Amino acid sequence: MDYAATKVGITIGDVNGISVEILLKAFTNPYLLNNCTPVVYGHINALKFYQKHLDSHGIEFNLITKAEDAVVNSVNVINVVDNVRVIIGQAETEAGKLAVTALKRALQDILEGKIQNLVTLPIDKSVCYSDDFPFEGHTDFLASSFETEDYMMLLVSDSLKIGVVTGHIPISEVSKRLNKDLLTQKIEILKSSLIRDFSISKPRIAVLGLNPHAGDHGVIGDEEQKIIKPVIEEFINSGDLVYGPFPADGFFGSDAFEQYDAVLAMYHDQGLIPFKQMAFHDGVNYTAGLPIVRTSPDHGTAFNIAGKGIASAESLVNSIFLQKKIYKNRIEYLELTKDPLPFTKHRREKFSIGVPNLK
Repeated sequence: MDYAATKVGITIGDVNGISVEILLKAFTNPYLLNNCTPVVYGHINALKFYQKHLDSHGIEFNLITKAEDAVVNSVNVINVVDNVRVIIGQAETEAGKLAVTALKRALQDILEGKIQNLVTLPIDKSVCYSDDFPFEGHTDFLASSFETEDYMMLLVSDSLKIGVVTGHIPISEVSKRLNKDLLTQKIEILKSSLIRDFSISKPRIAVLGLNPHAGDHGVIGDEEQKIIKPVIEEFINSGDLVYGPFPADGFFGSDAFEQYDAVLAMYHDQGLIPFKQMAFHDGVNYTAGLPIVRTSPDHGTAFNIAGKGIASAESLVNSIFLQKKIYKNRIEYLELTKDPLPFTKHRREKFSIGVPNLK
């Protein structure tokens, strides 16, 4: 298969942050265009603004009106609004509207089979949230669009893959949300993604505890005894390689994570703090469980350094490479199993996308 011809939608994110800068830097990498045909959803004037501002003129853009016209070996751009205003470093409503419009247009093109995969650049949730976009971010929007609760934020680097049971919720809510059904669901999603998306036939998964010292046998909280251990035992009894619960501090401090294919954290910061400590510049945010491949840099809009020319594009570059790798793995999985996606029959019929149809 010619993966260079695979069309990848790249949503422009917040034009007042570092999104456009890292996009310009990323496509100075000569190998990216060998891996996909990018279709940038945004506005060409934002790209030209930053080219001039950063004195970066190494990329020629191909302006198109629809994804079907995208040209291989070019950075194709679709204007999703009539015009754009850039106010460097500012959280501003107009930029939020552009980011949301770009995301919705890219999603529509995926649903219609005009592009295959999706890479999303960072948005500012505070200026995107509205009656037309009542979501905390990309992940929740996409999960809602594909009518699934079976999804997970999975942070990926060469040395570590880490998912979270609970995402963007207050710490005070974590223990209230945690239960056997939710934990079982998240382990199943992680296991399935490791098999299908990362070609790990028998994944080893480490599960962290919720409390300090993993509860210390019930002395510092009983979630480990009542919820986490029983779920792990069920997976072990079914022949799965699921281990824990491990105290998070010692687990990462001793490099025990290196013995596992992935780690499941109980809450956002428990997983993301060690991940970003190890892979802040090169890590990738991947949404496991969707019928499409969606990756994203593992950082935000970084308004504080916007327009200064110092933002690293490494995470975006890795996001683009990873979408191809996962897409390729999904195709190989389909060829072996003839099972398009491990979803319910309803969603398999409704969203028969994410991989090509194989005869």
